[in-house]
Amino acid sequence: MNLRLDALAALRICDPASKCRAVRELQARLNDEAIAAGTLQADVPEPRGLPGRPLKPGLVPPKRVASRSTFTAQGRAALLHAVAHIEFNAVNLALDAVWRFGGLPERYYRDWMKVAGEEALHFTLVHAHLNTLGSAYGDFDAHDGLWTMVQRTAHDVVARMALVPRTLEARGLDATPPLQAKLSRAGDQRAVDILAIILRDEIGHVAIGNHWYRWLCQQAKLEPVAHYRVLTQRHGAPRPRAPFNIDARLAAGFTQTEIEQLT
Repeated sequence: MNLRLDALAALRICDPASKCRAVRELQARLNDEAIAAGTLQADVPEPRGLPGRPLKPGLVPPKRVASRSTFTAQGRAALLHAVAHIEFNAVNLALDAVWRFGGLPERYYRDWMKVAGEEALHFTLVHAHLNTLGSAYGDFDAHDGLWTMVQRTAHDVVARMALVPRTLEARGLDATPPLQAKLSRAGDQRAVDILAIILRDEIGHVAIGNHWYRWLCQQAKLEPVAHYRVLTQRHGAPRPRAPFNIDARLAAGFTQTEIEQLT
C-alpha cells in the first residue's frame, strides 16, 4: 500500500462521516498490508483545496465565535459543536502529518495514523451526542486556529511537531477538566464521559508529538527547549494559559523543565 497517498485521499474527503469511515478502513488495511518500499521517501505534490471539509460550519475569527453556556440545551450544543470542530480538524492534521512529510521512519507514519483513527472516533462520539441535543456539525460558526498552524508549519516537520501536537493540542489537556466540571454541573454526564475518552487519548497524541519533536531535534543537533522558543516566535504560536493540567502534561512526556517554564 502507498500509505501517504491513501492518507492524502482521505484528507481530501469533504463529508466528515465519510472521512472518518475512510480513516477506519485505512487503519484496517494498515494492519494487514505492508507499506510499499520507497513510498515513504517519495515526493508527493500538494493538491489544491486542502483539507476536504463541508461547506458548513462557517469559519470566523475566534473572537466572533459566540460564548456558550452549559446550562441550556442550545448552549451545550454550541459548546459540543466547538469540540466536534476541534476533533474534525484533528483528523485532518493527523492525515496531513502522514502524507506531507517524507523520509521519516515507518513508525512515524503508523503513529500518526493511530492518532487519525482516535480523532475520528472522538468526532463520531461527540457528533452522536450533539445529535441528541437536536444539532449537527455545521449548525454553528467555528474558527480555524488549528488548521492555520498546520499551514504555517507545512514546510518544516520540526515546527509541525513542536507547535501542533505539543502546543495547540496540549492546550486541550489543560482545558478538558474545567470543561468536564461545567458539563457535570449542568447534568450532562454523557458529555463528561466522552471528554474523559478524549483526554485519555490526547495524552497519547501529545506524547507522540513530544517523541517525534525530540527525535527530529536530535537528528538535526538542535536543543529541544531552546529551539521550541525559536519556533513559537517564528510562527506566532499562542502562549499557553493557566490553569495547567500538570499531571496530564507529565504523562504526555513534557519534562519538569518545560513544566516549570510554563508556570
